[in-house]
Amino acid sequence: MLSIIKKSIAFILLATLSLQLQAQKKELSDDQYFKSDFKSISQQLPVINRWLDDSHVLLMKANKLTFLNCKTGIEREATDADTRTVKALKTAAYNKNYDIYYSINGVETQLTTDKEKKLNPTISPDNNYVAFTKNNDLYTINISTKKENRLTTDGSEVILNGYASWVYTEEILGRASTYRTFWWNPNSKQIAFFRTDDAPVPVYTITDGNSQHGYVEKQHYPKVGDPNPAVKIGIVSPEGGTVTFADFNDKDDQYFGAPYWTPDGSALWVQWMNRGQNNLKIWAVNPATGFKKELYDEKQKTWIQLEDGYERLHFLENNKNFILESDQTGWNHLYLYDASGNLLNAITNGKFTVLSIKQVDEKKGIIYFTARSRENTARVDFYSVNLNGKNLQRLTFGDYNHNDISLSPNGSYFITSYSNTVTPTKMTLVNNKGKIIKEIGDTKGPEFAGYNLAVTELLRVKSDDNLYDLPMKVTWPVNMDKSKKYPVLISIYGGPNAGTCWDTWSLNSNQQFYAKEGLIQVVMDHRASGHFGKEGVNYMYRNLGYWEMKDYSTMVKWLITNGNADSAKICITGFSYGGYMTCYALTYCSDVFTHGMAGGSVTDWSFYDTHYTERYMDTPAENPEGYKSSSVLSYIDKYKGKLQIVHGVIDDNVHIQNSINLISKLQDAKKDFEFMEYSGGKHGWGGNKWLHYQNLKTQFIYKYLLEKPVNKMMLR
Repeated sequence: MLSIIKKSIAFILLATLSLQLQAQKKELSDDQYFKSDFKSISQQLPVINRWLDDSHVLLMKANKLTFLNCKTGIEREATDADTRTVKALKTAAYNKNYDIYYSINGVETQLTTDKEKKLNPTISPDNNYVAFTKNNDLYTINISTKKENRLTTDGSEVILNGYASWVYTEEILGRASTYRTFWWNPNSKQIAFFRTDDAPVPVYTITDGNSQHGYVEKQHYPKVGDPNPAVKIGIVSPEGGTVTFADFNDKDDQYFGAPYWTPDGSALWVQWMNRGQNNLKIWAVNPATGFKKELYDEKQKTWIQLEDGYERLHFLENNKNFILESDQTGWNHLYLYDASGNLLNAITNGKFTVLSIKQVDEKKGIIYFTARSRENTARVDFYSVNLNGKNLQRLTFGDYNHNDISLSPNGSYFITSYSNTVTPTKMTLVNNKGKIIKEIGDTKGPEFAGYNLAVTELLRVKSDDNLYDLPMKVTWPVNMDKSKKYPVLISIYGGPNAGTCWDTWSLNSNQQFYAKEGLIQVVMDHRASGHFGKEGVNYMYRNLGYWEMKDYSTMVKWLITNGNADSAKICITGFSYGGYMTCYALTYCSDVFTHGMAGGSVTDWSFYDTHYTERYMDTPAENPEGYKSSSVLSYIDKYKGKLQIVHGVIDDNVHIQNSINLISKLQDAKKDFEFMEYSGGKHGWGGNKWLHYQNLKTQFIYKYLLEKPVNKMMLR
């Protein structure tokens, strides 16, 4: 009994001391809150200027160029001799007032003078040509002679040569493609391109009222179930001549991913997928004849991701093997194949997700890659493994998120920037055996420990079916009183394999000020967010909305029971898919979520495009019940909270018809809501309209969650 009393006294003394220490810490000033002036609390990490070779790197530290010897760990101020390296040939092609210019080591030459709009100028590997599109035809120009070659002649409003239709750019090739659909052969003797026919695709009319006679934009946009653009794959000489088309039937209902030229240029490897998106084939196309040979065939019960940032093929320099990424086991992994498409071995396996290949050392037979940590899915780690699948080794260290890796040219060293929710970001030099050589930088400022900052935690909540430990990152109110209830602001995206909850350090003025104002701030991810591989994402098949809401509700209920959350003030906010989640939460799941701020929202999946929606939902004809159950419009009668709806008037991605239909249904049901449209706004907008939107959300938070006048310093 005496021992228990002593322990109790010790605990009370320790708690009292902790409160005294907290009371002694300084509160953030207005400049720190409203001007993001955190220089005494946080400082900049060094910036990697460039690797000089495999063991020497230049860093910019405190505005000084620093030379770091990785073998010794010695740093010193860089000299001219350190920075004097063999200058690589620097070439670029770009537009100026619609004309194309070419520069070599800064010396500029104008190549065209016709003032027609030219797009995506791209230099050939041998630096002899620039390819581009003009009026939806594909052209090249000889850099030395300035001779222009027209490679296609049938470009029109609906025939696009070397230029993508909307759905291919948005959902398959990715926005980074800037609509370019032509690819140089490594030997510079040929160009592969997509010839796209948009004629079958219905036209969606976008309008705005910002001029006397209004604004009208016509867009070939395939809604679910609509015909897609017809694509042919052509191959042509940069001097022009006969186009060879790959042996595919462009009348088939199909998709093509970005093709890959083999390193020697002898074949074009084409990714083909059926309309149902559950069968992927890779074909080797002969560039001279167009004849195709099947190399790879994968089928899944749900879907296969085609592109949009997913780099499936990695050729080895030996021209004998390639690495392929696939999530067919339920987890994204690497596989080694020979050039004929025969599987040699799995390189990685297990219940973890490979993210990206950083380097392949063919001489040593080692591959370096990043993956969601095998120990904590909210972290990224850096690994090495032999190409034969043996000797998997974690090279990063500690309970940190290593989300920024810079590897030396031959892979002997790497620099990692890492953090977690309670540890400000650091930068460290490590060798390829995982041995720490030297800490290079730390964002923790000299007065960091002296300030009373809001506490952020990464928590795990067990799903209702006990299958998953769902991640939730929470920033608690400053000086939180456990006897009080606090409003909750949940920021989400929520789309398939698009989680936003990471175990990383963050410090920003909004986060800290809202914590001071008494707001619980949350980022959370559901089972299909990527934490649990394709295995988890597959839950969304033919059933968008349901599992996201089920898991989000489980985490919110945990906060209400265990985290002092006020059940009458549970606010969710997001944009795009996050807007869909917000609208769905305020209707389908209104017994849990009481407030929402939704931007650019899908409200019914029949309004969205073929490739994205049908990947998860199939067509409306194939899955009518799924489309009904996933629609926000199906649950208007359950709406009872307060929803703020925001949309760009000329949004060409998620059309404003989504919000118009939701608003109409809410009006018919005599429901109360808020709406703001932004003229000229697409799927996002800038300038003062963006600031107006941010202020709108701030005012919503103060009015309904904090229930007090808005702090004007928070308005922009």
